[in-house]
Amino acid sequence: MNGGAVMENVKHKRAAVLGSPIAHSLSPVLHRAAYAELGLTGWTYDRIEVDEAALPGFFERVGPEWAGLSLTMPLKRAVIPLLDEVSDTAAAVDAVNTVVFTEGGRRLGDNTDIPGIMAALREHGIEQVGSASVLGAGATASSALAALARICTGEVVAYVRSAARAAEMRQWGRRLDVEVRTADWADAAEALHAPLVIATTPAGTTDALAAAVPERPATLFDVLYDPWPTDLAARWSMAGGAVVSGLDLLVHQAVLQVEQMTGRTPAPLEAMRRAGEKALADR
Repeated sequence: MNGGAVMENVKHKRAAVLGSPIAHSLSPVLHRAAYAELGLTGWTYDRIEVDEAALPGFFERVGPEWAGLSLTMPLKRAVIPLLDEVSDTAAAVDAVNTVVFTEGGRRLGDNTDIPGIMAALREHGIEQVGSASVLGAGATASSALAALARICTGEVVAYVRSAARAAEMRQWGRRLDVEVRTADWADAAEALHAPLVIATTPAGTTDALAAAVPERPATLFDVLYDPWPTDLAARWSMAGGAVVSGLDLLVHQAVLQVEQMTGRTPAPLEAMRRAGEKALADR
């Protein structure tokens, strides 16, 4: 996908995050902080409740004032048929979280979650791992596998609750060319001994695993950011392990979105992070 599709001299542009539910999203805080830092005073970024059924109608109403969209659940796959072009990164996991509207009216889809995961890990010194474990099997888990395909030299073990989910994760592994073995969620405590553990499950799901954190844990990447810390992340930190948070991921993927939508690089990472931390602290 071609980056920098939006001209820098456009003074008034709209962007938004779409999803359902959407009230919890921190994306407006991050993007507005970036606009302020970049001097884009005429730009707006909103939070709009849109479900799968309403998505085609929303796109029909998009005018030339729109620069781009961030997409969260349940729209990351539903949006694909509405786009003119999808990046290889997004196509790899059948998930688009970023749409950029070009001046010519084309709709370009990308996935910034995958490079966002890699950037967040790199920021914490993780460039390559020999093996990893993934807790969960949803959309974020497939993005985690796509990132691990690029940095993990050995086996990835995915801990899941059903045979159907296990089959899906093995299929993703074959598609992404990463060696995936699946294990039952009942044995998820074993996952915590891996050099890198990526938790992709909803709030509360991993709480019971906190008591099983090893004496000398390595690195935990917990994709949640609210509530934070999770019980697992808190216990992990107490044991001296490194923790990468969902806010780290959210900020890094948003940085890439801002750069694509505005055509301005680099996006102000630290200003966006500070804004996100303050918003969470105020909740």
